[in-house]
Amino acid sequence: MDTKPTRKQLSHERILETASRAIRRSGCNGVGVADIMKEAGLTHGGFYAHFHSRDAMLAEALEYAGREGAARIAKRSASRQAQGMGPFQALVEGYLSDAHLQSCESGCPVAALASEMPRQAPEVRNVARGRVHGLLEMVQRSLPAGATSQDAMAIAGTLVGTLQLARVLGNNSDGKALLAASRKALIAQFDSQDTKGVPAAH
Repeated sequence: MDTKPTRKQLSHERILETASRAIRRSGCNGVGVADIMKEAGLTHGGFYAHFHSRDAMLAEALEYAGREGAARIAKRSASRQAQGMGPFQALVEGYLSDAHLQSCESGCPVAALASEMPRQAPEVRNVARGRVHGLLEMVQRSLPAGATSQDAMAIAGTLVGTLQLARVLGNNSDGKALLAASRKALIAQFDSQDTKGVPAAH
């Protein structure tokens, strides 16, 4: 059976990939349909063959960004675990890394877009809530036995808030110092070599 993607499916994927990077780079309010279609190499008029509205595109792009960001975090965590780190330390080291500080447009969409979500359309906010729950689950899976859901909430908030503040300071000694301080504090309090597997995607 031929499972080769159709031309429309390939175009749809290209739009989502372009939009997912654009929203993390420029924010949802900084993303226009015409600009996305141009960057994706497609005509503006073809947009409504893929989405019924701009908000529908933003919602799908946010979902796409969540999958992509989670895959990168999981890959970084797996690489560090292969070097002997426990799953929680691997997650923290990967999320609060200098590389993640620099890679806003390909990183976690929760950190990139959380402050904008209260002002977005309901369908976009619904996806954003799912991304937050996914992040909480990812953190919970990395924690040693006995850790609570409240622990996961506090850690997720620290991860996201630290990354946001570090990006405000910039890709410089100040931003990197903030990341290092949070890494040290989190790992000292919660790290364990009790392996529970690579964090799940969010």
